[in-house]
Amino acid sequence: MDVKKVNPGRRAAFSSLCKMKAGKYTNLEVNTVLQRAEMSEADRGLYTALVYGVTERLITLDYIIDSLSGRSVHTLDEEVLCALRLGIYQLTFMDRIPPHAAVSESVSLAPAKGRGFVNGVLRTFVRGGCAVPMPERTDKNYLSVQYSVPIPLCSAFVEWFGADTAEQIFASFLKPEGTALRVNTLRYTAKEVAERLHGTVSALCGGCVKTASFAGVLEGVEAGDWFVQDEASALCAHILGARPGERVADVCAAPGGKSFGIAMDMENTGTLYAFDLHANKLSLIQRGAEKLGISILQTEERDARDPLADLIGKADRVLCDAPCSGLGVIGKKPDIKYKDMDTLARLPQVQFEVLVGASAYVRSGGILVYSTCTLNPAENAGVTDRFLAAHPEFEPAPFSFGGTEQSSVMLLPHIHGTDGFYICKMRRK
Repeated sequence: MDVKKVNPGRRAAFSSLCKMKAGKYTNLEVNTVLQRAEMSEADRGLYTALVYGVTERLITLDYIIDSLSGRSVHTLDEEVLCALRLGIYQLTFMDRIPPHAAVSESVSLAPAKGRGFVNGVLRTFVRGGCAVPMPERTDKNYLSVQYSVPIPLCSAFVEWFGADTAEQIFASFLKPEGTALRVNTLRYTAKEVAERLHGTVSALCGGCVKTASFAGVLEGVEAGDWFVQDEASALCAHILGARPGERVADVCAAPGGKSFGIAMDMENTGTLYAFDLHANKLSLIQRGAEKLGISILQTEERDARDPLADLIGKADRVLCDAPCSGLGVIGKKPDIKYKDMDTLARLPQVQFEVLVGASAYVRSGGILVYSTCTLNPAENAGVTDRFLAAHPEFEPAPFSFGGTEQSSVMLLPHIHGTDGFYICKMRRK
């Protein structure tokens, strides 16, 4: 088959996957291609599913290729390997694609000198019922191959949570949980939106709706009726508890979702500062606020470790959603799990410094919330315990969650159906 006759979605996916070796984030690559490419909605959907799917299952796919070809994937030409990954992924994980299409189009995408090899591997896989024996549970590589997680990260999760819980977390990353939305409560109630989208009101966080269907979601996003936000992120704002008329700061605000939720809790009255280290992200926050009808939000470029002098000791509430490893959002951003684990070591010190800077804004009796979207204990309780020990002027501030009073919570994907998240609430005495 002529490569020009290959489905545009597959062709674009092959191109993106070959490029991603350079370390480009999956979401950035996908967004760039979707903005520029002229493809039908069906082809755009196929493109997105293939890029995210192959990235998510990379280790599993390479294990299968190794088993079928008798050659290490590290010895294969990059384009040959990408064509094989595309084909194996479609044959294994996409039940609506006919095997002949997955095989023939993947072969056509491969470079001419490698097409015979790709064809032979894929047809061998089809003849074998598209199955390759996975490692036994007792095998040290079981978690890595079964859930496509690098061995160092598997080891870390097992150390943090134990093998059984680690496996449940990895499994939950591979299961879509539907779409979570933060309702613009300046316009509608969560109940009204749930009825409109045939969804359900969140049991975790007021103002949130979950829906299994994407029908009508984009229209509401464009209209400013709601925005896409995981319940765990929305819960940060809910636990902060901002009230109308208060002075509040979000010190690491981009892309703005938590700031928007805070503004809605404030009923768009009072003052809300949205700071971020990166000036180029402030316009994104501003545009989002305008779409939602939020007028109390003030943006400013600011390193959280260097607090704004005019606001020190004057904020009623401060949210410090610190930069982190992102190990709780692997289900949405699968490329995160392939990061070098050595890069995690420096984060707790940065997070501690960010939290110290944020705490300077809090008035006497005011509230400080620290949060991350990671499951790494060193970035979570490790940071807040150190902070509370070094700053006796702050104390844990209990909130109600799951029927109990607690000052911190770690949300686990397999239990709460959310991203992995840590939230800790503190009060200046």
